[in-house]
Amino acid sequence: MTDRSSQPGDRTDPPGEADHGTPPGGVRDVAARVVLRPLANPLPLGFLALAAATTVVAAQQLRWVPLEEGPVVGLVLLAFVFPTQLLASILGFLARDIAAGTGMGLLAGTWLSVALVSLAAPFGLTSRVLALLLWVAGAAMLVPAAAGATGKIVPTAVLATTALRFAVTGGYEWTGSDGWRVTAGVVGLVLAVLAAYAALAMALEDAWRRTVLPVARHAAGREAMGRDLDAQVTRIGHEAGVRDWL
Repeated sequence: MTDRSSQPGDRTDPPGEADHGTPPGGVRDVAARVVLRPLANPLPLGFLALAAATTVVAAQQLRWVPLEEGPVVGLVLLAFVFPTQLLASILGFLARDIAAGTGMGLLAGTWLSVALVSLAAPFGLTSRVLALLLWVAGAAMLVPAAAGATGKIVPTAVLATTALRFAVTGGYEWTGSDGWRVTAGVVGLVLAVLAAYAALAMALEDAWRRTVLPVARHAAGREAMGRDLDAQVTRIGHEAGVRDWL
């Protein structure tokens, strides 16, 4: 009597694996399993760090603090803002949010540069090299802003206002003009309020599992809050980190 468990051609796949046929080389394809790790939303953390950064820099630009405290501003950016936004960037990429990961990463690098220049340059000295960096960073911030525009208006507005803040601050660093300096400080304070609101709204939304303060979700952003898990991972096989090429 022949043991049926050893006959050629029998299916021995574990549950959940699919047999796509045996190619000429004799190796049979099986389904891949992708494991997703639940992560908390990192944007409130990143936006609160942004609010702190733009506030202390605006305070110096508006002369609320003396120029002699420039190195202290640099230390605040270096010790608090840079690592916080770097962490938010890493968590954003792990959460598969390209706008959050890219935006927070750009912010981390830009504030680190501002911090190092503040520590190295004499009090009150402007830098055209820093101006060029700020202009490039401002233009770069429009990329995650455009990517996020398909989902949430308020976070997108934060990123777009950050681009404006960098551009105006670059104008001051290039010219040394008091007009540019005051304008940069005012835009910085507006950005701080907007970033703090976005952080509060998104933190409450995640904590209460419903919208408390509006973040203006639409299109993909609204669907992400309403679709079930199966619908949201339908295209996971085509995302970066799963597909062969970025």
